[in-house]
Amino acid sequence: MSTPNVTVYTKQNCPFCVRAKRLLDRKGVRYEEVSVEGKDDLRIWLVEKTGQMTVPQIFVGERSLGGFSDIDALDRAGELDTILLGER
Repeated sequence: MSTPNVTVYTKQNCPFCVRAKRLLDRKGVRYEEVSVEGKDDLRIWLVEKTGQMTVPQIFVGERSLGGFSDIDALDRAGELDTILLGER
């Protein structure tokens, strides 16, 4: 079984985006970074998909994990690795 794709939607100069990417980097996770700057259609889609207007927004496959504080909480609870491996 292959691991799901991880996508991080970001903006420039976003400290929480930097923190989310650092956490994923520390875990050795490969991810695609997608800037939402100047992309109103993408921002609208993110709000519709997640209910959130903030970035970062982290997806594992089609599953929205939320932002930095969400993945940080999952990591502290010992649940993030399992999700990133596609086992949950």
